[in-house]
Amino acid sequence: MTTYEILLLLDPEQAETRQDDVVARTRQLVETNGGTWHSHDAWGRRRLAYPIAHKEEGVYHLVVFDAEPATLDEISRVLKIEDAVLRHLATRHIPGSRTSAPRDEAAAVPATPVTEAGEATAVAAAPITTVSDDAEPEYADAEERPGEAGSAAGEAGVAGPENQGEEE
Repeated sequence: MTTYEILLLLDPEQAETRQDDVVARTRQLVETNGGTWHSHDAWGRRRLAYPIAHKEEGVYHLVVFDAEPATLDEISRVLKIEDAVLRHLATRHIPGSRTSAPRDEAAAVPATPVTEAGEATAVAAAPITTVSDDAEPEYADAEERPGEAGSAAGEAGVAGPENQGEEE
């Protein structure tokens, strides 16, 4: 058996009981086909990056379970025809990966500690990384940098932007 996770994006206009029915049906399919249900994490309502079916928001649920590949195929088939499901993505679960909703930890950042005298105590902050506008990007190789002599286009005799109009 393989451990899978499915991220469900459900229609926010559906009743909450209807959304719970989708998750319950998925669990039923896993358990009736000999799989093991591990967890279900409701991530809640979130704004979408772009509209899906004229909807600006969606309700996310992450489910983790063990199942055979044939069971996963059946679950995907059922989710494709379910009206309450806007999108779903099934992947193999990486052991030790987190299943909590993104940005939940950012919302739980503790406030600056204050002493009994009312003074704020110093908290070690994360280092701030700055990028210089003058620095070359790390991924640029010598032959990819524009304007340098000996570029790959110049050596090969290919008419690049700097070699156009020159005759040999």
